[in-house]
Amino acid sequence: MSMAGTEAEKTEKITINLGLVDLGQIDLLVQEGFYANRTDFIRTAIRGQLGARASAVDQTVARRTLVLGTRHYSRRDLEDIRDAGETVDIRVLGLASIADDVSPTLALATIGSVEVLGAFRASAAVKAALAPRTA
Repeated sequence: MSMAGTEAEKTEKITINLGLVDLGQIDLLVQEGFYANRTDFIRTAIRGQLGARASAVDQTVARRTLVLGTRHYSRRDLEDIRDAGETVDIRVLGLASIADDVSPTLALATIGSVEVLGAFRASAAVKAALAPRTA
């Protein structure tokens, strides 16, 4: 299983709603040069909260046996699993991806379950096939 990917695959766009006073305070801090822009402020705040809860995250990742980071499954990876008569449970905190050339049949034959906290990327057909096995 390779751990490769482009920078675009390592981010996910989210939308949040903020109160106008909070947004105004962020804009003030940006204008005063504390942050480059709103995104810089939000990323910094998120990293601060994640840092403050790092030990809880680490303990939970270990307890739930999650892979931390990026995990990519190629067609060859899944064919090897199938040929060995095995299955895999995908458990990732970060990004899990399945190659576009993986068929729904191969995915169903080799993937027992999918639990992804973050982003799960696969073809629409593979996602649909695995939907009953996805937490």
